[in-house]
Amino acid sequence: MAKQRRDWSDILVKRGVIGPDQLKEAQSMGHMSLEDALVKLNYVDGDDIMKAKAEEFSMDFVALREIEIPTSVIELVPESLARENIVIPLSQENGMIKVIMANPNDFETVDKLRFVLNREIDVALASKEAILEAINKYYGGTSQETESVDSMLQEFTDTAIDFSDDGVGGRGGSGANTMEEGDAPVIRLVHLIIQEAVMTRASDIHIEPFSDRVRIRYRIDGVCIERDSAPRRLLGSIVSRLKIMGSIDIAEKRRPQDGRIKIHVAGKDIDLRVSILPTSHGQSVVMRILDRENIKVGLRDLGFGEDDWKKFQNLIKRPNGILLVTGPTGSGKTTTLYAALNELNRPDVKIITAEDPVEYYLPGVNQCEVRAKIGMTFARIIRAMLRQNPNILLVGEIRDEETANTAIQASLTGHLVFSTLHTNDAPSAVTRLVDIGVQPFLVASSVMAIMAQRLVRKVCPKCKVRYEPAAHLLKSIGLRPEVAKKANFMKGKGCSHCNKSGYRGRMGIYELMVMTSTIRDMTFKGEPTQAIRKVARKQGMHTLFEDGMIKALKGQTTLEEVLRITHQESLAETPT
Repeated sequence: MAKQRRDWSDILVKRGVIGPDQLKEAQSMGHMSLEDALVKLNYVDGDDIMKAKAEEFSMDFVALREIEIPTSVIELVPESLARENIVIPLSQENGMIKVIMANPNDFETVDKLRFVLNREIDVALASKEAILEAINKYYGGTSQETESVDSMLQEFTDTAIDFSDDGVGGRGGSGANTMEEGDAPVIRLVHLIIQEAVMTRASDIHIEPFSDRVRIRYRIDGVCIERDSAPRRLLGSIVSRLKIMGSIDIAEKRRPQDGRIKIHVAGKDIDLRVSILPTSHGQSVVMRILDRENIKVGLRDLGFGEDDWKKFQNLIKRPNGILLVTGPTGSGKTTTLYAALNELNRPDVKIITAEDPVEYYLPGVNQCEVRAKIGMTFARIIRAMLRQNPNILLVGEIRDEETANTAIQASLTGHLVFSTLHTNDAPSAVTRLVDIGVQPFLVASSVMAIMAQRLVRKVCPKCKVRYEPAAHLLKSIGLRPEVAKKANFMKGKGCSHCNKSGYRGRMGIYELMVMTSTIRDMTFKGEPTQAIRKVARKQGMHTLFEDGMIKALKGQTTLEEVLRITHQESLAETPT
């Protein structure tokens, strides 16, 4: 009788890497795969899973970060083939190439490699993350990458493309409007920029024209990092290529434009939201990278403290009322609301959203996009929504009195409403609603909670070490010595996993103010923000700074990062 193969998750339990209860908890997170759930919960990392899979499939596991692959071996597999299929060669012997993959069952890729390379293929395993790092290291490291871009730019000739178009006004640009065979290097350059941004986990790509160059920057974990600069003469060609990809009018150069690009990069489908703005030196382009994997996130993964998580869970399960999430652009408000919708999205619940624009498409949710030019405003969409008999409404943003009053009327007629507001903290959202024209008694009766949030960078798990912050820093933030002694302060030394920054990934810090009877009464009377804040803190609300400090004390982020993101206040109490 054949021996039954043990599943990789059973192997992890057998080895003691995880416990049975941890496995059950990960299995209960139905919105993501078991692998992603275990990694999200920080029970294992990608290497732990791949070691178990290597045992399950009787394959070799390769610790890519600990070995050097000879250049002669790397040259056996073209870069385009390696990047497209997320593989990297390890060795060759007797006409056979051993390649490293992340999926032991990807027979299609093995057949493709066998056909393209005309060699027999043997497979070893490593985590997808480690393979992508190795591809960047061996094919696209800092010096090699620059040489690759330079050689690409040399393919351009003045006869193939009209470089005189500087993107200002309506002059020039005839060559850029007819991109044919001579423009293939521009196509590859643009693809390389997008590909590199996705590989480095960037959220945005900035292409900014100046008098002597075109600056390219990626926003990674909320911080802009400058990458390769293209020569100034390529601006028109790059912008035109992006416009063609995003179905944007390439002849228009005087007005702001928007578009959307769909592209397949690094084995996954990516949406790019494109914004083009005319500046004094030409057209500036910003592309927001919308990775569909980012919305497959549960409330547990956002970074809530235990108390705030329980409060938030109870709030989103109420039958009616308004829940407001506040914060500046890029603070994760949309992700939080989408996570709440994922939690509530069931066949027996009807959910409709009004967004400007629709960034991610949620299966099972009716999503409407604001189009002000044809009168499809937030307020008009909400009124139409109510005739669709929904249970839950998501209003992308409350910007004016009409939208606010319509959303409030929806909550008062038995609907649960989620929305966002641009204020710095939770208590000031109350006065903001009154300022835009909503009656205080309507705010007091409809709003059930307001949550402010920011995103802080997490300490890199691969290179984190304990450290003691400077005494003057601890004193300046009012942290008592006895609390500091018990803290688990961590910081990243900097490694290839985090691009030498010491940080990898981000998490939320929150300020959740539940509308108690006392706060409702104060709202009704029109009391100032500071008075409401004082009462909310007495009733258990953590400020953004305090929540960030709690996470810093646990070693999840650093004091410096919390101070960078939040404004320190004189604390009535020190977080413990």
